[in-house]
Amino acid sequence: MLDQLLAGYPAAAGTYDEMLDASGQPRPHWRALLGGLRGEAPAVMRERIAAVARQVRENGVTYNVYTDAKGVQRPWDLNVLPLILPHEEWAEIEAAVAQRATLLNRILLDVYGEQRLLAEGLLPPALIHGHAGFLRPCQGIRHQGDIALHFYALDLARAPNGRWWVVGDRTQAPSGAGYALENRSVISRIFPDLQRDLKVRSLGGFFDTMRASLATWGRNCAANGGGPPLRAGEPPLMVLLTPGPYNETYYEHAYLARYLGLPLVEGGDLTVRNNMVWMKTLSGMQRVHVIVRRVDDDFCDPLELRSDSALGVAGLTEAVRRGNVLVTNSLGSSLLESGALLGFLPSLCQRLLGTPLKMPSVATWWCGEPSALEQVVAKLDTLVVKPSFPQMRQASVFGADLAGAAREALIAQLRATPNQYVAQELVRLSQAPVWKSGAPDGLYPCATGLRVFACATPKGYVVMPGGLTRVATGPDARVITMQHGGGSKDTWVQARAQTGAPLHPERAAGVRRDLVRDDTHLSSRVAENLHWFGRHAERCDDIARLLRVTLTYLFDVPPDDRGREWQAMTALCTWFGLLQRPEAEPLQPSAAPAPAAAAPPPSDAEIESALLRAVVSADVPGLARQQQQLYQSASLLRERMSLDNWRALNKMAQRADEERQPTQAEAMSLLDDAAEKSMLMSGYALDGMNRDRGWRFLSLGRRLERLQFQCKVLRHGLEMDVDADDDSKLEWLLELSDSIITYRSRYQAQPEWLPLLDLLLLDESNPRAIAFQVQGILKTLTQLGEASGDCGADKLAPLNEELLALTPESDLYGGNAYLLDLLQRLDLASQALSEQIGVQFFSHTGKPAA
Repeated sequence: MLDQLLAGYPAAAGTYDEMLDASGQPRPHWRALLGGLRGEAPAVMRERIAAVARQVRENGVTYNVYTDAKGVQRPWDLNVLPLILPHEEWAEIEAAVAQRATLLNRILLDVYGEQRLLAEGLLPPALIHGHAGFLRPCQGIRHQGDIALHFYALDLARAPNGRWWVVGDRTQAPSGAGYALENRSVISRIFPDLQRDLKVRSLGGFFDTMRASLATWGRNCAANGGGPPLRAGEPPLMVLLTPGPYNETYYEHAYLARYLGLPLVEGGDLTVRNNMVWMKTLSGMQRVHVIVRRVDDDFCDPLELRSDSALGVAGLTEAVRRGNVLVTNSLGSSLLESGALLGFLPSLCQRLLGTPLKMPSVATWWCGEPSALEQVVAKLDTLVVKPSFPQMRQASVFGADLAGAAREALIAQLRATPNQYVAQELVRLSQAPVWKSGAPDGLYPCATGLRVFACATPKGYVVMPGGLTRVATGPDARVITMQHGGGSKDTWVQARAQTGAPLHPERAAGVRRDLVRDDTHLSSRVAENLHWFGRHAERCDDIARLLRVTLTYLFDVPPDDRGREWQAMTALCTWFGLLQRPEAEPLQPSAAPAPAAAAPPPSDAEIESALLRAVVSADVPGLARQQQQLYQSASLLRERMSLDNWRALNKMAQRADEERQPTQAEAMSLLDDAAEKSMLMSGYALDGMNRDRGWRFLSLGRRLERLQFQCKVLRHGLEMDVDADDDSKLEWLLELSDSIITYRSRYQAQPEWLPLLDLLLLDESNPRAIAFQVQGILKTLTQLGEASGDCGADKLAPLNEELLALTPESDLYGGNAYLLDLLQRLDLASQALSEQIGVQFFSHTGKPAA
C-alpha cells in the first residue's frame, strides 16, 4: 500500500527530500501521516482538498497578485499536507534564528548610532551609504531597551546534505505570520487527531508574547512627551498601520489586527501634534503609543522621508526621535535586507556576540570587493546575480541562463559598477510532498522553503514554533515567490511532550481596570465605512426584492391583464437604472419642425432581457454590481467582522456567470438567495454587534437607505391615481416591502389602500414602515448627540410630528397630493441629513451646504 501511495513521487538526485530518507523510506516524523493516508480511499483526500479550498474561500483569505486578473480577490493557495519538523531539528533552528535576530538588531543599532562597525572596517561604507534604505534622518534615534528590530523573519532553504541555510532576511515589515496562523486554523480542522498525536506546538502563545512585549514598551512611551498619562491598569493604545486594501498582504493586516485586538489604521487616521502621534476618533484625539507598521520605511513620513507619500504620517520621524511613540520595526530597518550584507555576518557575529554564526547564509559575494568580483566571474554559471540595493529595481539573473554576448554583457556590467551587484550560490531547494487530485491522485514533490518568525521581548528574542512553508509550482523551480503563483503549507513543529505553556512565561499582575462599554477608538474612516456598509447592504436587499417582484409579475401576468401597478414597477426599475429610460426620437430638419415623438415603450422581451442581465452582470446597474460594491465596502472593515459574517458576505459576493443570460428559473433562484443572504446580514447587525457607536452608524445607514427606498416606492404607488373605485392590485407593494404576511394575517382580505398605508407609513411596529425608520433615526441621532451635539435631528423631527398626527380616521389618506408631498419632503430631509452626517462625522469639513 505504501508503494502505491508513493508511486507518483519520484526521488530527485541531488535534492534533500523532507519526507523520505536516502533509501526511499519515510522519515520517522512522517510515518504517522503516511500511515493514515495509506488506508484511505482517494475520495477522502479529495474531500479534504475541497474542504480546504472552501474554507479559504469562505474565510476570504486572499493574497493580492498585482498582475493577476482576480486582483484583490485571488484566493490564498494552501496545500492540504503540512511540513513536519521534529523537535530536535527545530531546537537548532530556534537557537539560530534567535541568535541572528540579536545580531541584526545590534548591527541596526550601530549603523544608526555610533557606527563603530564602519570605522573598524567590518562593514564597507559603500554598502551602507549607497543603500536607499539608509535613512539619514533616523541617525541617532535611541530605542527602548536597545531594541530596534521588534519583529523579524528569515527565509530558509535546505541544502542537499540536509543543512538549513539562510537565503534572505526580512527586517522592514515582515509578512507571513498572519498567513501561518490562518493556515493552522484551516488545517487543524482537516487533521485534528493527527495534529494531537504528533504533539504539534501551538502558535497562539507567540502572538500573546508579541502583544505583551509591545504593551510593556508602549507604557514607557506614554510617560514621555507630556501627553495624557495612562490611568492605573489602562493599556497603551497600539495600532496596526496598513497601506490600505490594495496592498498585496492586506488580508493579513486585517487578520492580525482582529486577532491582536488592534485598531487597523491608515495614514489619514493618524496625525502628529506637539511631537506626539494621535488617532482621530469620534471621541476626539487619542494618543497612540505603539505603531505596528506594514508601510515601507520611506513612505512612513512625507515630511522627513519621502515627500510624495500619501501613506504615512507627517512628523512621525520626530515623534519617534523624541521617544513619544514606538514604531515597529524602527524606521530605516530595510537596510538589513540587502543580500550584500550576508557575506559579512560571520565576522560581525564574532565581533558583536563573541560566538560563531549558528546558521550560515547561502554563499554570497559582494562584487564591490575585487577578489569577490573575480570569483563571481569565474563561477558565474553556478550563481544568481542580484542588485545590491533596492533602488536599482532589477530582476535577478541566473548565470546558467546566459551564453555568448549576453554573458559577456553581464560581466562587463559587473566590472563597470561592481558595488551595485551581489552574487549568490544557487541552492537546489529541498522537496516536500503535496497532494494533487488528478490521474492518478497521489503525492507529488514540490520545491519547498520555510519562513520563520521571531519577536523581541524584554528578555530576548522568542521564535514562533512553526512558520510559513512556501512551495513552488514545480519540483524544478529555482525561486519561490507568492507573486508568481507559489503556494503554502502549514508547518508542524513537534514538541517533546504535550504542553499548553505560553512562550512568554511572565504574566502581568492582576490590575483593576476601568470597564469599557463603547468603542472609544472608532476612527472617522471606520465609522464612515460602517455607515456605507449598512447602506450598501440595504440596497442589495432593495434591488433584489424589486427585481424579484417585477420579474414575477412579468412572468405571471399576461399583458392584457396588467394594470397601473405595472407602470409603477417599471417606473421604479427605471428610477434605479435597471431599465433604460425611454428617449425621444430626434427632430428631423424642416422648416417647421414638429414636436419630437416619444419613443415606444420597451417590449416584454426587452424588459425581461434587461432585468435578467441586471441580476448577474456587474457591467450594468443591478444586483451583481451592488453586491460587488457591498463586498468592496466590507473589505475595508475586515478587522471588525466576525468570521461567520465574512463567510456570509463571501457567499453573497460569489457572482453568477456573466457570460450568458440566466434562465427565468436561474434568475429567480439567485434573487431568492440574495434576499436570504440579506436577512443573514440583517441578523448580524441585529444580534452580532454591540450597540456601540460603530453599530449606530451602521444602523443609521441602513435606516436612511430604507427610508429613502420606501418613500420612492410609496410615491410611485400613489401616483397611480388612487380613488375609491380603484381595482389595482396592491400585493406587489406589500411584497416589495416584505409586509405581505403581516397584512394577510391582520386583514385576511385583498389589499386596500387605507390599511396598506397604515401598515407601510404609520405602523411603528413594522420594521419596513416609514414611521419606524424615522423614529429609529431620531433615536440614534439623540444617542450620537449626547457626545457630539446636534446631529441634524431637526431635519426629521417636524416631519415625524406630521406622521404622528396622521390617523386612519383622518381624511388625509384621501389627500393623495398631500401624501405625495409628505413623502417627497421625507426623502429630501433624509438626503440632507445624510449629507450633514458625512460632513460632521466623516469629512470634518464644516457645515453642509444650505
